[in-house]
Amino acid sequence: DTLFQPTHTSQRPSHQATSMEAALNRLGRATGALAVGTFTVSQCLYTVDGGERAVMFDTLRGGILPDIRKEGTHFLVPIIQRPVIMDIRTKAREVPSVTGTKDLQMVNIKLRVLWRPIEEELPTLYRELGTDFDERVLPSIGNEVLKSVVAQYNAEELLSKRE
Repeated sequence: DTLFQPTHTSQRPSHQATSMEAALNRLGRATGALAVGTFTVSQCLYTVDGGERAVMFDTLRGGILPDIRKEGTHFLVPIIQRPVIMDIRTKAREVPSVTGTKDLQMVNIKLRVLWRPIEEELPTLYRELGTDFDERVLPSIGNEVLKSVVAQYNAEELLSKRE
């Protein structure tokens, strides 16, 4: 007497399937929270290796902060602070120069300089000269020193007294 016959009957999900779904939802939320937490913590840490120091650029407090960070892992406020890592190890640099002697002869000479920045002055160095301070300062000072020293000798003395 019915014209239609149902093709499928609806069944309620079992209690076991519902609890499994709830457990998977909790696991998914926990994994998401862990991923967000890990990303946040990794953005708040930075490492200064041996032979390096860091100065902190802070946008809220007006630029470079005066304190210097030594080796180790340090905290920062993402977006607001940015560490600038600087090498403080002793390095060698050659400064070539063409200069005149006391008897007005031209001499090609190279000055080898062993240098390193003064740790306490790193914030000032970065603020005034940037990270490439050695490229800006050493060639001009080296040239000036070479010219003043070489000008005191004639070419023959330079050749006989070189070491």
